[in-house]
Amino acid sequence: MGCLGNLIWFLCGGIWQGICWMAAGLLWCITIVGIPIGTQCFKFASLAFFPFGKEVEYGGGTLSLLANILWLIISGIPLALSAAINGVLLCCTIIGIPFGMQCFKIAKLALMPFGAIVHS
Repeated sequence: MGCLGNLIWFLCGGIWQGICWMAAGLLWCITIVGIPIGTQCFKFASLAFFPFGKEVEYGGGTLSLLANILWLIISGIPLALSAAINGVLLCCTIIGIPFGMQCFKIAKLALMPFGAIVHS
């Protein structure tokens, strides 16, 4: 399911979520202070492009908490809302439920990306 799911996901909507993560990364990289946040966006864009077969482990410390608060205010809410709305629309059909679950995984990641580790 992983390879076929990733192919269907990429062609039917994953490309747009990945592009949104890449755009957020580019906007963060405009400032020198935002480069670490931008590089984290680029890492998670690969998850948004191909989410099947990958798990997200959440953790982190004080620095991750501060970065997540800053991220949530500036970029997290729009990315999380777009992924959640996409997930709800996909879950309206039985065939779209696995794809909707991947959207919810990306929406949760969009709210708390710092301190998260993606495992294959």
